[in-house]
Amino acid sequence: MPRFSANLSMLFTEHEFLDRFDAAAKAGFGGVEYIAPYDHAPETVAARLKQNGLVQVLFNLPPGDWANGERGIAVLPDRVEEFRAGVETAITYANTLGCGQVNCLAGIAPVGVERDVLEKVFVENLSFAAEKLKAAGIRLLIEPINTRDIPGFFLTNTKQALDIIKRVGSDNLYLQYDIYHMQIMEGDLARTIEANLGRIAHIQLADNPGRHEPGTGEINYPFLYEHLDRIGYSGWVGAEYKPKAGTFEGLGWFREFAGKASVAA
Repeated sequence: MPRFSANLSMLFTEHEFLDRFDAAAKAGFGGVEYIAPYDHAPETVAARLKQNGLVQVLFNLPPGDWANGERGIAVLPDRVEEFRAGVETAITYANTLGCGQVNCLAGIAPVGVERDVLEKVFVENLSFAAEKLKAAGIRLLIEPINTRDIPGFFLTNTKQALDIIKRVGSDNLYLQYDIYHMQIMEGDLARTIEANLGRIAHIQLADNPGRHEPGTGEINYPFLYEHLDRIGYSGWVGAEYKPKAGTFEGLGWFREFAGKASVAA
């Protein structure tokens, strides 16, 4: 059965960030992920993980000025040095947190710059990051994101991501497949996951429309959970959604799954 991690950037936001680790553990999650840990010392975050017996599943490379709308800097030609410094910062955090993989958000394409220029910068940055992270024993992921939620985002579909992975040519670059984003951009979820299973290192979920918890929209999640088992997906599935009416109130999908998993065990 899938292993679910709680995305603490979206879940348990009724609590301060560091207290969300406690809440996730009490709710029954075994792992956590989030946008970034950089507002806190790595030792502080590591202590919360250890205190609650949680696995640090994933976080992002430094994504730029998130509060002011930046969603990654990896395609920005004038931010290469900042990107590369961010890779070193992420390695420090990943080593302290025991995290084996980090995601790279491509960023929003700047107006007036040709896409082939941005792709060249992206590929060069990913090549640098993949090598540095491999030396540290950490996998690098990239994530396509829908352009409804983030207009202008550079990386928007599975084919584009796989083409970039091929162009980089590293055995340490993988795909993060977000079911919600890809339902919007391309659909054909089950077939796409199965066809690219060898390159998918992490999966995230939310229902559509609304980006709420599973069971609130059009996506057949019970089918997808069984499908992931059937095809042998062994990674984590990150619960990255906006609770419709509070985190605990919206965890019925998870409690039902946990009950089924307990019976199966």
